[in-house]
Amino acid sequence: MAGAAVLKALWTLRPRTLAASSGRFPAPLECFLPPASSVLYPPWRTSPVRTLQLCSALCAGHNKWSKVKHIKGPKDEARGRMFMKFGMMIKIAVKEGGSNPDTNINLAHILEQCRSKNMPKASVEAAIKSAEKAKPASQHMFEARGPGGCLLLIEVLTDNNSRSHQEIKRLLNKNGGMLSEGARHNFNRRGVVAVPGHNISTERALELAIEAGAEDVQETEDEEEQPLLQFICDLTDVRKVRGSLEELGMQITSAGLEFVPRTLSSLDQDKLGAASTLIEALNDCPDVVRIWDNIQADS
Repeated sequence: MAGAAVLKALWTLRPRTLAASSGRFPAPLECFLPPASSVLYPPWRTSPVRTLQLCSALCAGHNKWSKVKHIKGPKDEARGRMFMKFGMMIKIAVKEGGSNPDTNINLAHILEQCRSKNMPKASVEAAIKSAEKAKPASQHMFEARGPGGCLLLIEVLTDNNSRSHQEIKRLLNKNGGMLSEGARHNFNRRGVVAVPGHNISTERALELAIEAGAEDVQETEDEEEQPLLQFICDLTDVRKVRGSLEELGMQITSAGLEFVPRTLSSLDQDKLGAASTLIEALNDCPDVVRIWDNIQADS
């Protein structure tokens, strides 16, 4: 009983967080405004110049998948699959803007991600040459609904539209999902610049976002469960925000364009595990390039 009383006392003394829920992406601004008495309320937040949204994930300190029991396969296999996906992303970027990274900003960002993940230079060059000579391939975005009502955007690059459509539909049906038109309306395409989040406090993350000209800042984890800060900005401001963060001494992990959800779907542990299984199955499909979701784990 005494132990329970101590725990209860400690719980009541815990620091207030800046958000009421946990997740990767920003909720409406009202969810993040702390009371005026909060010690974490920065004085510059009262400035009329502009406001900065703080995603609740910045207080979560963990990846939403951390509650999922199962672990993906061997690292070497996952690494090979990651390089294959990078090759597909290079093909899409070359198709959209050419093979010169000096004039194709999206390709330049992807090539930097390849370098940061230690993708062999020969493999990168081969992917670019392959993209220039490749047979015409179609890029598609499938809209889907997964376990618990979560929404998914599935980017596909294929030379056989019918085959890819049937395979995506099969994987969805097998793992508790379905194709669902309209899911894309829940996502905005935004610029995202990521930096390592080691030893960076909430207050400092907010200051960095303000100084770099970012709109939002989110905390998540990378594939190795290391803390990661994501600075969200307008599509046209990726280079500016990236440069500003570099001037502030930040090491850039990645920079590019992503789909950020407008609203989040809260999943309990069972639904979260089912969604993880579905996303892994989709990622294993050779035609799938990337998957975006609006999932957040129940706190």
